[in-house]
Amino acid sequence: MLVIKKIVVCGAGTMGSGIAQIIAQHGFKTVLFDLNEEVLNKSSLLIKSSLQALVLKNKITKDEEQQTIDNIQYTSNINNCTAHLIIEAIVENKEAKLNLFKQLEQINNTETIIASNTSSISINQLAAEMQRPQMFAGMHFFNPATIMKLVEVIKATTTNNNVIKQLCLLSTALGKTAVICNDAPGFIVNRVARHYYLEAMRLIELNLATIENVDTIMQASGFKMGPFKLMDLIGMDINYNVSNIVWNDLGKPERLKPSIIQQQKVEAKELGKKTRKGFYNY
Repeated sequence: MLVIKKIVVCGAGTMGSGIAQIIAQHGFKTVLFDLNEEVLNKSSLLIKSSLQALVLKNKITKDEEQQTIDNIQYTSNINNCTAHLIIEAIVENKEAKLNLFKQLEQINNTETIIASNTSSISINQLAAEMQRPQMFAGMHFFNPATIMKLVEVIKATTTNNNVIKQLCLLSTALGKTAVICNDAPGFIVNRVARHYYLEAMRLIELNLATIENVDTIMQASGFKMGPFKLMDLIGMDINYNVSNIVWNDLGKPERLKPSIIQQQKVEAKELGKKTRKGFYNY
């Protein structure tokens, strides 16, 4: 039986907003937390715009739109972050996450589950720094969280089995497919996907194809999105950071060496859709 009724999402960026929206759409009381009030305001507008689009497409009714809006509370006060489950979706930085987790553990009871949406940081390493590691796991959504069906549920060596069960039940309740995996560099999807991105960029480095050629042929082959458009959607900084973590954690194999092309994009702050320029202009 699913015992999770109220959920806090920490981080109101693109991913956090998407996670909060899909949770609220499925009837859960949702708190969306971010220290930055401007980010919260942008998130509110983003979610409302997304819901309006769903109404226009007859995917949801006007009543469902309003109910979803009513289910979300926006806050910059961490003391409001008490719930059965907390999903962290802040910046991909280990120390920042641990600092947040320590504050959350202080204000929540011993039964609260804390889950990280990290795409690459070791769940075991994060759990080792927590007061209640048995109540901690990974819950990795994919962008856009309102659409993508897969959720990786990552088990640390210390995670209580009931925590994993609850996260899987919640994923099903959200219309998602949960896949359980043990902690490992890149988990499952990001480990496999490195080749999708890295080999595409190597083709460009060697002048064997254009960005447009690669994206077109990969879409024509059945992929929803080509690797370059996908990197622009995810965010160049996030994707490049994941590549570096996986490469380092696996002992720096040549086949997984991050691309100089992506490094240059990050250094130039051409991060994709969020900066209106990446491999494409927006």
